[in-house]
Amino acid sequence: MKTLLPTSTAGSLPKPSWLAEPEVLWSPWKLEGEALVSGKHDALRVSLQEQEFSGVDIVSDGEQTRQHFVTTFIEHLDGVDFEKRETVRIRNRYDASVPTVVGPVSRQKSVFVEDAKFLRSQTDKPIKWALPGPMTMIDTLYDAHYQSREKLAWEFAKILNQEAKELEAAGVDIIQFDEPAFNVFFEEVNAWGIACLERAIEGLKCETAVHICYGYGIKANTDWKKTLGSEWRQYEEVFPKLKQSNIDIISLECHNSRVPIELLELVRGKKIMVGAIDVATNTIETPEEVADTLRKALKYVDADKLYPCTNCGLAPLSRSVARDKLSALSAGAEIVRKELLTQ
Repeated sequence: MKTLLPTSTAGSLPKPSWLAEPEVLWSPWKLEGEALVSGKHDALRVSLQEQEFSGVDIVSDGEQTRQHFVTTFIEHLDGVDFEKRETVRIRNRYDASVPTVVGPVSRQKSVFVEDAKFLRSQTDKPIKWALPGPMTMIDTLYDAHYQSREKLAWEFAKILNQEAKELEAAGVDIIQFDEPAFNVFFEEVNAWGIACLERAIEGLKCETAVHICYGYGIKANTDWKKTLGSEWRQYEEVFPKLKQSNIDIISLECHNSRVPIELLELVRGKKIMVGAIDVATNTIETPEEVADTLRKALKYVDADKLYPCTNCGLAPLSRSVARDKLSALSAGAEIVRKELLTQ
């Protein structure tokens, strides 16, 4: 990126009311068949327009083509039965009914590539595309076949690599892997989780990112955060090894969190997407609040490596709140950008 402090979103943005139920996370589609395909593309156009209007520098599809950030990818794979469901504990936080791995997992064709091509055709700005990370994928399923979290993660890493290479060929500038599980399963992350992630990015020439958040602003996540104490030091467990990894960008939650900002020192030298927008409240940040978060981060991140971002996805919020938050993000980044350029 040539732009200083290029802004971005962590992932999802609200869907229009004619596509899915507003302010409901993972809402079922309201359309079917060809109308759904057309509706998703129309929603992508709207999401892109709102990002550009708000001054976002690195744009995405806002996950308008996905119902769920993990299972929408998985439902296109062989070896997973969505009719055979089991209840599992998601990231040690809440129970959910999930599909079952019943045989070898494989990918017969691309999942998001046509959508990415469509996004690429709609804008000249750099584009970022999010994929679920291997560890978060295995935590969203019941495995009745491999019966090994690590074995299944490696299989998913190979599949993700296939998809990522086709996304890169479609013109995607940054491929982001969502790994909220990295904030929970520390021993597995360091033992094989980061290695699996590196397998997923193997051979890519575009930039790669890993998004490690504390989750959407839903009750299960906000309740969990209340148990974490006065300092959220989870990143401390995985940052040292991530610094040594081949991942280009690390995306994390900063604003209105209890993450000690000095933990960024552990990944100095990496590009950092600093979450400066709280996704768990309808309160709109002021540009100065955003600027203050970025100034704190700049003590530990070189200016040319800092990417102002949202803490996580904005999907559960209203479109007007999300739009105002993105505008605040851009305005806050501009304040600090001007400060840096006049030093």
